[in-house]
Amino acid sequence: MNIKTNDTVVVLSGRDKGTRGKVHSADPKSGKVIVQGVHIAKKHQKPRRQGEAGGIISKETPIYASKLMLVCPKCDKPTRVGHKIGDGEKSRVCKKCGAAI
Repeated sequence: MNIKTNDTVVVLSGRDKGTRGKVHSADPKSGKVIVQGVHIAKKHQKPRRQGEAGGIISKETPIYASKLMLVCPKCDKPTRVGHKIGDGEKSRVCKKCGAAI
């Protein structure tokens, strides 16, 4: 999975198509990612403690990483991710401008 926490991504398909957001968390095992402001679900929550308010809460739910594309911080365009090995480390590279991500 090429998407990591704190990356900026754009949604490729679904009801949020074209939306940009920042990645809160990534789960490589399930291949899902939680993105800020994307794939929001309504949750009906009861008050658990005295004085706590209940109601309908909006919550971001996980979305498959295959529906997302990474946005290059340098050229600010959605791009595929390449890998380059240098100094014994593997780094992510933008396929459009060649900048390190």
